[in-house]
Amino acid sequence: MTVFDELNNPVACEWHVGQLLRAMNQLRDGRPSPMVVRDTSNIRWLTAFDGVFDDEDAHALYVAPDRVVLHTDSRYAKACEQAARRTPIRVDDTRESHASFVARQWNGSWLHGMPGAELQIEDTVTLAEYRALQKAFPADFPIGETDGVVRRLRSVKERYEVARMRGAQAITDAAFSHIVEFMRPGMTEREVQLELDEFMLRHGAEGLAFATIVATGESAANPHAVPGATMLEAGQCVVLDFGAKSYGYCSDMTRTVFLGEPESQMRSAWEAVRAANEAVEAMLAPGVTGKEAHERAEAVLAEGGFAGAMGHGLGHGVGLDIHEEPVLSPRNPEPLVEGNVVTVEPGVYLPGKFGMRLEDFGVVTDDGFEVFTKSTHEMVVI
Repeated sequence: MTVFDELNNPVACEWHVGQLLRAMNQLRDGRPSPMVVRDTSNIRWLTAFDGVFDDEDAHALYVAPDRVVLHTDSRYAKACEQAARRTPIRVDDTRESHASFVARQWNGSWLHGMPGAELQIEDTVTLAEYRALQKAFPADFPIGETDGVVRRLRSVKERYEVARMRGAQAITDAAFSHIVEFMRPGMTEREVQLELDEFMLRHGAEGLAFATIVATGESAANPHAVPGATMLEAGQCVVLDFGAKSYGYCSDMTRTVFLGEPESQMRSAWEAVRAANEAVEAMLAPGVTGKEAHERAEAVLAEGGFAGAMGHGLGHGVGLDIHEEPVLSPRNPEPLVEGNVVTVEPGVYLPGKFGMRLEDFGVVTDDGFEVFTKSTHEMVVI
């Protein structure tokens, strides 16, 4: 029985196999070539193992029609073996390099010696690892790139992935409700950041999706400002960009809070940002390109008097990682498809004055865009 047979046999494999089967079908459509996966997020996605992997780059997954083997070490072996039960995935914790492991799997495979077969690696493999693979195989052995096969597959989410991101966003929405009751003039950006982070961790987050951004005054004109000792002052706005992780999946949200009624330019900027966000969310659907979505936001901001004030791409994919495919930006002419999860985050940044952003994220459906974020788009004034 091949791995394909096992994956398609619900009696033999009581397991959610969508991701691995999709990847193997990609290999099947081309030449009979095994694939070596080293990116930990890609490995987690392909195996669907929960509660096993951390941030350490300690694993290699060998994916071929006749076998799927995860190479790990003694620190993770027992957890991996437990997660692999009732799956076609084998766990191998032999004390050897990943390159030696790959060569051993290849030499024991019926693909060995088959005309046209080659080893496929991800384009994220380091030069040192590539050199190690070259040494582990004959000099004329063909090694090719997968050209982002797994990254592209990850851009179309399974139903359970969407459910996990909804859960992560529920924690994030609750954190926003809490923080607007907590923050006040006189606090520092860092104080607000710590309260946001601790709230999410106390209320179900297994970790943070990324380093929380809290920025006020001139600092807010830097989209990726680092929270510091700058104090919140009346008359300013505060950008809060944060997200939780739940069951491995990220949320991403930005809201701008006003410390007192904003002056006219700040109010006009907020109205333009909100209009851009809502215009794009209304247009997103299968067939709309990332470029078209970005250009729509830029046009709405220009109509509001803030042409050229955004500077960054409109949005990005979200999943196991906070930045995934696809992107909503001028460099993406590809159409969105059902199952893409993306952010929509227009902003206005005026150096020396202020900055603001309004970000939701959600999933492209068969006829539109379903937003996960539940926090208000109304102006929040403290």
